[in-house]
Amino acid sequence: MITVRCSRCKAKIFRYVKLGKGKVLRCYKDRIELDLSIHRDGQILCECGNLIGVDEGRYIKMVQGAFTTTGRVTGK
Repeated sequence: MITVRCSRCKAKIFRYVKLGKGKVLRCYKDRIELDLSIHRDGQILCECGNLIGVDEGRYIKMVQGAFTTTGRVTGK
């Protein structure tokens, strides 16, 4: 389980079950445990207005550099 935070204001965006190693390029919606983001016109925003990602249907395509992650990656 990892925690995704805004890189601008450090607010918590969501808790996500990450499988395997590597960067967070996309977050699948069925693996998001807690969603505190703002969804507006297909964009995923922090409460400060920072663009975190773009809704692509089954997943959210993350904007690199707009967020930070902490926590442990679940092995697959």
